[in-house]
Amino acid sequence: MTARASATLETARTAAAAWSLQDAPLAVLGGGLINDSFVLSHGRGFVLQRVHPVFAPQVHLNIAAVTTRLRERGVATPELVATDDGALWLERDDGVWRLMTRMPGVSFAKVREPAQAAAAAGLLARFHVALVDLPHSFVGMRTGVHDTDAHLAALREAIAQGRDHRLFAQVDALADAAFELARQLPRADGVPDRVVHGDPKFNNVLFEGDEGDAARRASCLVDLDTVGPMPLHLELGDMWRSWCNRSGEDANAAAFDLAVHDAALDGYARGRSAPTAPECEALVHGVEWITLELAVRFATDALRERYFGWDATTYSGRGEHNLVRAQGQLSLHRQVLATRAARAGAVARAPWASPPPAAAG
Repeated sequence: MTARASATLETARTAAAAWSLQDAPLAVLGGGLINDSFVLSHGRGFVLQRVHPVFAPQVHLNIAAVTTRLRERGVATPELVATDDGALWLERDDGVWRLMTRMPGVSFAKVREPAQAAAAAGLLARFHVALVDLPHSFVGMRTGVHDTDAHLAALREAIAQGRDHRLFAQVDALADAAFELARQLPRADGVPDRVVHGDPKFNNVLFEGDEGDAARRASCLVDLDTVGPMPLHLELGDMWRSWCNRSGEDANAAAFDLAVHDAALDGYARGRSAPTAPECEALVHGVEWITLELAVRFATDALRERYFGWDATTYSGRGEHNLVRAQGQLSLHRQVLATRAARAGAVARAPWASPPPAAAG
């Protein structure tokens, strides 16, 4: 994934004309690494975004189907606003633009306390339950996002081709460890795909406020480009990876918070019926696969000098930033492995709102 120049206020204003909002007050909305986002202060407010080309324009058909169902089921959600010509998105020479309703609330970079994680996970459960019978064929989906075997193969190729890279020795050592760890992880067999958010990192959850009880009331999930079918253990594994790492992605040494893991599991379980037995077993290993997968992806990107949001003020190059991220995810993976028994116990005790479905046959 390569860098591109950020959209400016001037280009955003010309795009807003497709919704007759070119004269509305406009400001940059920060915090995102992928899409260029702007706030339009008109009525209840809108978010105008230039969508990163990693997402096909057709994902807006998925977003429309999902948000319609969420609204019908009483789950708060942002929604697409059609252009004056009735289109769900705007295609221009500088990219694809969209307008969505702006939802009230605040987001947090990190989990403050276990109770906050429980509330956010309960919201994610309601999101999943609302979409369980969605009659929609998803289109334009990114392929191979969680194809760990493909990511491992890409790292092997990068190692073979990158022996002259300045970071080769460090990445090569990390890769050797990752390959061995991958051989030891159990595979998840017999698990179905579910309609999920696809990117449940913590700052994609909005809360009613930033203090007191309001900061423990999760109200809405945002950033819906990734909605679609995925095994549940990967969705929740990515949730735990994001929510339970006290150090953040840009630290080369991680700290896995088991209390946040257990609180999130508790909040999620209370919001839905139990998954199938294979899904429950896979929940133990989802975060293990996700953390290792990300370490592998970042290591590959370190040698290939790819990263769409690298911090040029802290790191001398994309490779250096990616190497730190790879080291951090591998550190997190090892901490996750060390908590496997405790996490398995928590999954076994999870207070699901109703029993698991009966086995077929």
